Amino acid sequence: MAKGSSTESSSRRKAPLTGRAAKREAKAARKAAKGQGKIKTIIQGYKMTKERDPKLPWVMILVFVVTVTVVVVPSILFFNIWVMLPFALLLGVLVALIIFGRRAQKAAFGQVEGQPGAAAWVLEGMRGQWEVEAGVAGTTSMDAVHRVLGRPGFLLIGEGVPHRVKHLLAQEKKKLARIAGDVPIYDIVVGDSEGQVPLKKLSTHVMKLPRNITAGEVNTMKRKLAALGGSGPSKNKMPIPQGPLPKGAAMTVSQRAIRRRGG
Repeated sequence: MAKGSSTESSSRRKAPLTGRAAKREAKAARKAAKGQGKIKTIIQGYKMTKERDPKLPWVMILVFVVTVTVVVVPSILFFNIWVMLPFALLLGVLVALIIFGRRAQKAAFGQVEGQPGAAAWVLEGMRGQWEVEAGVAGTTSMDAVHRVLGRPGFLLIGEGVPHRVKHLLAQEKKKLARIAGDVPIYDIVVGDSEGQVPLKKLSTHVMKLPRNITAGEVNTMKRKLAALGGSGPSKNKMPIPQGPLPKGAAMTVSQRAIRRRGG
């Protein structure tokens, strides 16, 4: 009798969850998988960044040790060291990760800068709701214009030889004017000359643009873009470089560091 009762109890434990319990378990599983994915991305990013920046591990160790020391030493004199030690270790890890984010970003820009499609790589790594279409216009010499739709309005970002890029920008601006109405159209040329935006500052420059239209207007413009004839990607669409991290990962790591600094 006891054996039958035990079997019945075991079968009840193995029965699949339903309703709210099943949803909670699925949500927990998704969170766990997402966390594992982030850890793998950081590890892979660290390995790839280290290839271009051999000093990275030593810099991170030094920053960690200095941070822990700065917190722990005063605690020996004024506080209980065992109370402050966990805080010091966590702060040391956080500062080391921020340094990693900065150096990963620097390594990423160092690898893609000067390559065709570098601006598109930066644009597609931006956080927030941005509709990015790379290479909507281009030349066989790998000059290109990328189109972005967001709360500031339309953005046309050109990269390549300036005089050819300006011609491409003028053509695309004329096309957009048919549907834009009162929505602003910004044109930006990526480069280091006067009046241009350096690649490493492109994301910051775009993020600082004023929010001129609502989310609903963005959706309206998106639908109008879909109906705009001849607005598809250029036949000469350039490849987008991956950088030293998997696509989008380098920007993600650096953006986390920026957000921790209050950016």
